[in-house]
Amino acid sequence: MKVTRETLHGAIPAVVTPFAENGEIMKDAFVQLVDWLIAQGANGICVAGDNGESWTLSAEERALLTRLAVETSRGRVPVMCGATAASAGGSVAYAQAARDAGADGLLLMPQTYVLKASRDELLRRFEAVAKAVDLPIVAYNSPRRTSIDLSLDDLDALLGVAPIVGLKESNRDFFHHTHLIERFRERIAVLIGPCHYILPGVALGAQGFIATGPELLGERNRMIMDVARRAPDENYRKLHVHLTTIYQALMGTGTWPAAFKAALNLLGQPAGVPRDPVMPLGGAELERLRQTMIACEMISA
Repeated sequence: MKVTRETLHGAIPAVVTPFAENGEIMKDAFVQLVDWLIAQGANGICVAGDNGESWTLSAEERALLTRLAVETSRGRVPVMCGATAASAGGSVAYAQAARDAGADGLLLMPQTYVLKASRDELLRRFEAVAKAVDLPIVAYNSPRRTSIDLSLDDLDALLGVAPIVGLKESNRDFFHHTHLIERFRERIAVLIGPCHYILPGVALGAQGFIATGPELLGERNRMIMDVARRAPDENYRKLHVHLTTIYQALMGTGTWPAAFKAALNLLGQPAGVPRDPVMPLGGAELERLRQTMIACEMISA
C-alpha cells in the first residue's frame, strides 16, 4: 500500500526498536509490537523514526526493520522508514535501503547536526533523495531535533522538488499549526506530532498524527479522530488532558525515549531497553511514570 495523501490519515505510530541488553535488535518483539499497533487501529507504521532511536541504526538495520514491518503488515497499512541523516549521502543510503526492503514511503527531516540551513541547502537535500529513489516522502519538521524550523514558504518550495505527500509537524507554536493546516491541507496530509495539539489540530483539518503516546491509550486511541471532529465535549476535554499529561511525562522523564519504552513495558508490550548511550528508566522515575499512567487510565493500580 503506497504512502499517499489519501492513505496518510488517523494514527500512524512511530514504533520503537526493541533492543536487548547487548544492543541487538529483538526481532520477535518488534514483530509483536507492529502487529499490536495494527490491531489497535494504526493506519500506518513508521520505523526508524525518533521513537525507534534512529540515530543508532545502520542502513542494514533500517532495512531489517522495514522488511519485518512490511511482512507483518501484509499490506494492511503502509510502512514508512526514516531516512534522516547528517549528510545527503547518508539520507540517500538509508532511502535506498528502505526501498530495497519494500518500504512504501520515507520520513525525512532536514539535515541534522547543523544549526541552520539555507533554502537552497534544504532543497538540495530533499531533491537528492527524490532523485535517488522513487518513493513518496513525508517531510518532518521538528525544530527541537534539528535546530531547523521549516517555514511555510520552505515547505512550498520543497513541494516543487520532491514527491512530498505529507508533513509531520512538531513545531510547538500553534499559530504555526493553524496557518500550516489552512494553507496546505488541500495539497498534502498534515500530520500532528505533539500529543497536546492532536485534538485541536484534527479539528482544524489535520488528517492524522504521528505522535508519541496515543498508543498507550488502548481502545481510546481509536476514538481520537472522531472525538476531534466533533464539537468539544467531555470526552474531548478528558482525552485532551490525558494526551497532554502522558506526553509531558514521556518527554520529561529520564532521557528520551527511555520513558516511552518503559511505558510500553508497563503495558506488557516487549519494548526492550534503550540502546547506548541512553539508560533505562528506573527507581523513582519509573514509579512516577507508573502513577501517571494509572491516573490516565492506561494501566491498573
